Amino acid sequence: MINPNDDSAHYLISTVSKRSGVKSDLVRAWERRYQAVTPARTAGGHRVYTAADIARLKLLNQATNNGHSISQIARLSLEELKLLVKDVGGGEVPPEPPPDHANNRLYLAKDYMDKCYTAILAFDATALEVHFEHAIVELGTETFIENLLTPLLTKIGERWRIGELRPVHEHMASAIIRSLTYILRNNNPVSAHAPRMVVTTPLGQLHELGALLAAIIAELKGWQVTYLGANLPSEEIAAAVRFTQARAVTLSISFESDDLVIPKEIRRLKTLLGGRTALIVGGRAAAHYKAVLDEVGVVNIQSYGHFRTILDDLAAQDGLAG
Repeated sequence: MINPNDDSAHYLISTVSKRSGVKSDLVRAWERRYQAVTPARTAGGHRVYTAADIARLKLLNQATNNGHSISQIARLSLEELKLLVKDVGGGEVPPEPPPDHANNRLYLAKDYMDKCYTAILAFDATALEVHFEHAIVELGTETFIENLLTPLLTKIGERWRIGELRPVHEHMASAIIRSLTYILRNNNPVSAHAPRMVVTTPLGQLHELGALLAAIIAELKGWQVTYLGANLPSEEIAAAVRFTQARAVTLSISFESDDLVIPKEIRRLKTLLGGRTALIVGGRAAAHYKAVLDEVGVVNIQSYGHFRTILDDLAAQDGLAG
């Protein structure tokens, strides 16, 4: 059984069928009768296949099309299948995917993002949830967040502004994402000595998905995270830091406003935290408040990769890296 947070490449049978050219029912039959491939299973019981399985099925498909019986060739090694296809058909042997599967992952994430947006546009919550669940299995948590979910949320915001989507579309998608948090979050035990973090959004910021994703990324980096939801005044955030002895506070700012609430809250929180607790700020609208962030010395997240570097640096300062 695989770990859904494992970042290795695993593909559901629908993707395997599409890429190998072998119909899903035939893949299952070859697996059941001849053990042509031996997929792992997720905690939910879904079969998951590797890129090597896809390459193998491509060769088996080509060989059977050339007249070979699947019962005779199903257990051949990958190298033997390559020679068989080359000798009989004279055609090109399908190339094996690169070891890191990076290009496959990006392609798959883009494909899932298109499916998810189509489901949102159709207001089909069931289809959207299914696409999300499958994508988490196939992509792994971090790729899912960075290369599917984040660009999808950006696209939803853009399409909402031009009138293609209504607010209710965003609310539906957000509710489903929150319901999947139990899959995304790191369920591995955290060291008792792990650095601690409080994650929330400042007063007036009601959208919490950015904060939730930041909490998940921090957990995957081995931090002990206390997630507080949205819309908290600086005094309450500082109280949570005292209760948890947090090394850092991460705030998400998703929407800009013309009032002075956010600058005031940032300044106040920085004062309450003092110098021991790092204040980290990110989110789609964080750049709008760059002046006050620079003024008080807040660490401004530029990307997920930058956020991971910040976390590593803070842990290293306390001798808690790794």
